[in-house]
Amino acid sequence: MSIRFYFVSALLTVMLAACSGYSSVLKSDDFERKREFANNAYVSKQWDRAAGLYEQIYQRFSQGPIGEEAFFRLGMSHYNMKDYYLAGYYFQNFSQRFFYSQLSEEAKFLAAMCAVKNVPKRSLDQAETYQALNSLQEFINAYPTSGLVDSCNRVMDRLNLQLEEKAYDNAYIYYHTEHYRAAAAAMDAFVADFPSSKRKEDAMYLATRSSYFLAMNSVDSKKMERFENVMQRSVKFAELFPDSKYSAEILIFRNKAEKFVEENKKD
Repeated sequence: MSIRFYFVSALLTVMLAACSGYSSVLKSDDFERKREFANNAYVSKQWDRAAGLYEQIYQRFSQGPIGEEAFFRLGMSHYNMKDYYLAGYYFQNFSQRFFYSQLSEEAKFLAAMCAVKNVPKRSLDQAETYQALNSLQEFINAYPTSGLVDSCNRVMDRLNLQLEEKAYDNAYIYYHTEHYRAAAAAMDAFVADFPSSKRKEDAMYLATRSSYFLAMNSVDSKKMERFENVMQRSVKFAELFPDSKYSAEILIFRNKAEKFVEENKKD
């Protein structure tokens, strides 16, 4: 017990001394000591301490290599603490303030990665997904020959797929809740925005099906126009997907629409 007691006491003493040393350096006007302490904290991954000291160092040396190092490491410290909003602020501003720095490209890339880290899951609003895509594209535009461009493109593909799936989910909600007019419009918008989507067939089928039920439940004055729309959609679907699993049902929609139009057209 006594050995364990002395070990714990020694450990606490070291920890208190370290805390006291950090507090003393933080309050000090000795910037050489601050920088030495900050660099040691950075190397030992004490990110919160490093950030606190580098912020003071940058405020004192906002220009030149010392300020450049402090500002970049501020961003890295916050990045490693998973504070991606603040890290992104520092990296974005670094690439502007120290444009000719050898670290400028890396900072611009990390700014984009911070935006990617802040992307929400698919069920939430996707405004930050668009921001991340813009940040990645900005990097590619600024450094088109960078070895990091391929990584950016892969991330952009993943984010675009997330937007695609979100758009389809939103459109499907209208269909599922039997808001057929909105469903058809949303599925049309989905196809226009994502013409190469693997869900294009499903989207066009649901748009046609929604249009059919909309026509069936319309007031008499709107039925002719809406059944004609069903006919047009059915023909287009059959041309694009002749071997579709939905072909039989689409043909039923088309035949019923044609029958209504034929029986109700004016002489």
